[in-house]
Amino acid sequence: MTVQFIDTHAHLDAPQFDPDREAVIQRALAAGIQIIAMGTDLDSSHKAVNLAQRYKLYAAVGVHPHEARRYVRRGRFDPQALRELERLLGEERVVAVGEIGLDYFKEFSPREAQRVALEAQLELAQRCEKPVVLHNRDSERELVPLLREYNPQGVWHSFTGDRALLGEVLDLGLYIGLNGIVTFSKSQPLQDAAQAVPWDRLVVETDSPYLAPVPHRGKRNEPLFVRDVAAFVARLRRVPLEELAEQTTVNAHELFALS
Repeated sequence: MTVQFIDTHAHLDAPQFDPDREAVIQRALAAGIQIIAMGTDLDSSHKAVNLAQRYKLYAAVGVHPHEARRYVRRGRFDPQALRELERLLGEERVVAVGEIGLDYFKEFSPREAQRVALEAQLELAQRCEKPVVLHNRDSERELVPLLREYNPQGVWHSFTGDRALLGEVLDLGLYIGLNGIVTFSKSQPLQDAAQAVPWDRLVVETDSPYLAPVPHRGKRNEPLFVRDVAAFVARLRRVPLEELAEQTTVNAHELFALS
């Protein structure tokens, strides 16, 4: 397979793919699209690893902030769960700790539990020398200072901020992940920021099955649609699509140490 794009963030274990998961994966692979499958808890992390190994994709393993309440007791991240995540990080084709972070928009887990889970997994990433895949929603005022403490390598997934936040994230040394949100008509501040991302810090993603880009908005998203994200960003930046595809693929390889 000649890789044209890397979808750096897809939830392939999501139930939306239950009817045709293999067809979705094969469509992407046939189009030259490699995929990094994300974990959001222990169960989905196992599924992501299994899919990566079965189809020669890649995987990230971790506990999403929405799920933090299930793994934090008395201010401590479940040590058994942490050991299992560490074991999974040693598996073939596992390249990152993710999806981890903070979400103060929906707050499906208490903020303190989210922070405990995040710090435990940032320490895990340091110990295992893996990059992280970071989730943020309405939490940047706390997330940015916390990341300054830990200084991880990784990507700020689904970046939706303006140029001011972009500057803060870039100062952390992180990559910027752009997905279908950048194609939405009401995303002008994000589109302005997307034009300013340094060429060597940009990666593309779908976050499928969520956030389908224009012209698929409102439908189930899938890794194949990373081409639409990339095409939109290429137009924004006034560069040929082939050039953007090559650079974002190089960036993903460097960030995740893909073989």
